[in-house]
Amino acid sequence: MPRICFTLQVDPARLDEYRARHERVWPEMLTALAESGWRDYSLFLREDGLLVGVLTTDDFAAAQAAMQAHDVNARWQAEMAPFFLNLHDDETADRAMRPLDEVFNLDAQLAAQTGAQA
Repeated sequence: MPRICFTLQVDPARLDEYRARHERVWPEMLTALAESGWRDYSLFLREDGLLVGVLTTDDFAAAQAAMQAHDVNARWQAEMAPFFLNLHDDETADRAMRPLDEVFNLDAQLAAQTGAQA
């Protein structure tokens, strides 16, 4: 199952409030994420506002599209938009996510090494 990693930029002046909002994400939003195929989803926040998200999903584009179909997502994105820097016009954070290319995976290289030795 593919792992996805993305970054966004949270306004450094609003980090405490951003953290607080994520201590108790709306139950309806949690259900929507799970139903849309977002698995093992975590967010990591650095003191300068760099936000790194990591998840696994069968198909990231399909998981994003499934979230767009949930009404709760539009409400959540509207609430969270003011926390983010570098969003264009009416762009929301969920649409601004750009997956990073994975350039190293320890498990994959160890498996390839083990397979080559067999």
